[in-house]
Amino acid sequence: MKDLLIKGMTYGWNTTRGKYQTKEAVESMEKLKETGAEWIALSFYTFQETYSSTEIVFDYGHTMTDRDIDFAVKKAKEMNMKVCLKPVVNSRDRIWRARIGFPEEAVALWAKWFDSYTKFMLHYAELAEKLGCEMLCIGCEMVATEGQTEHWRQLIESVREVYHGPLIYNANHGKEEGVEWFDNVDIIGTSAYYPVAEKPGDSEENMIKNWELVKIKMQKLSRKFNKPILFMEIGCRSAEGCATMPWDFSNTHLPFSEDEQAKFYSSVLKVFWDEPWFAGFFWWDWSVDLYPLDKAKTNLGFDIYGKKAERVLKEWYLQ
Repeated sequence: MKDLLIKGMTYGWNTTRGKYQTKEAVESMEKLKETGAEWIALSFYTFQETYSSTEIVFDYGHTMTDRDIDFAVKKAKEMNMKVCLKPVVNSRDRIWRARIGFPEEAVALWAKWFDSYTKFMLHYAELAEKLGCEMLCIGCEMVATEGQTEHWRQLIESVREVYHGPLIYNANHGKEEGVEWFDNVDIIGTSAYYPVAEKPGDSEENMIKNWELVKIKMQKLSRKFNKPILFMEIGCRSAEGCATMPWDFSNTHLPFSEDEQAKFYSSVLKVFWDEPWFAGFFWWDWSVDLYPLDKAKTNLGFDIYGKKAERVLKEWYLQ
């Protein structure tokens, strides 16, 4: 099954429109390339008003323009990196996108939402085809919608009419088994924010032990659908205790710990790298406007620039 191992990183999340085209963003992408990354997941978002809205509206005050995306994709290709285009829908009421949805019996509301979401996704499918993006992510952590199997199958069929590269869907960790339509995508993706540390400052050996348990589950999922597994998102912040809650972005009071972040990186790379059914990583994440290198030891974010985790990743990605 293994015909690719994606050495990737998410790039461009949560930044302002126009930012992809700045000098700082280009310099950041060049530094990303130096890690040995061969792919970027170009990830950006627009909004629906609430988690129960039926219409997805392009946000002219925030969402990246097609010109921004065109620039970033072409710049990545100039650096010999491949691109997974990853458009995302968030809810403006700040409720996590996993809650977007309606009661199961609200058939008309589901139909209206999927009609809007399909139009949203087809726009980016056409753009991904035009720009030669090597992969397209058709959804991210939309847990409450995943039971709408026939709607998802229809969406995928529509997308394949305009985009001819591989499709991936980004499930959420612990929810992967609930997606019945994984047979319709080419690669099974997940946000692998598994809490593999059992306490702050835990050992890499303990993290490896817990990743081995995750591996059993991922291999079973791969066998069920005969599809490779890719960690479409994975990472943790450089803060004490964050390997116990890798998804966390809010506890900014925690003390800096590049060791914990580095152990998280090293442990999962050791466990999954050589598995024939495993397709690789898009780490979360690499900012378009990096902090100065001398600020790396005070940065509490997911970025690894100038931190121990960057050295760990280079050892694997540059081999």
